[in-house]
Amino acid sequence: MSGRLALFGLAGAMLAGCLGAAQAREVVPFQNGVAPGSVVISVSQRKLYLVNGDGTAIRYPVAVGRPGKQWFGTAAIDGKYVAPAWSPPAEVKRDNPRLPNLIAGGSPSNPMGAAAMTLAGGEYAIHGTNRPNSVGTYASYGCIRMYNQDVVDLYARVDVGAQVYMTR
Repeated sequence: MSGRLALFGLAGAMLAGCLGAAQAREVVPFQNGVAPGSVVISVSQRKLYLVNGDGTAIRYPVAVGRPGKQWFGTAAIDGKYVAPAWSPPAEVKRDNPRLPNLIAGGSPSNPMGAAAMTLAGGEYAIHGTNRPNSVGTYASYGCIRMYNQDVVDLYARVDVGAQVYMTR
């Protein structure tokens, strides 16, 4: 019996080591002077912070724009969508001309994943992904990719109009 427990303990430790703290959302200390409900994205850390207002934030791992595709500044969430359809922006279509003009929501080939929050002033969104191995990397054309379970969590917590700060 103790041999089985040791085996399960070792397997659990190995699994925890593979997943790591960076792979899961977590509440962390956060002092940045922005309003509660704001979203702060650190491109260099590849992390998104939802500010709680009590000196903490929920930190999520994300994928960010590739070098040359990144943007910095402030935007506001102007829409929230569950399983959105996706039309590739002109730049993406130019680089990938074989992409269809529209990919239906819920399709395994739809890069928006389970939900999306669009950002005012551009073609960017915070969205899920059907390519979870891209989270934690520099992968997109400027959008922020999250694990589907994390984007669903963020979707439930954030309001339309929330400020988004994209930082280095």
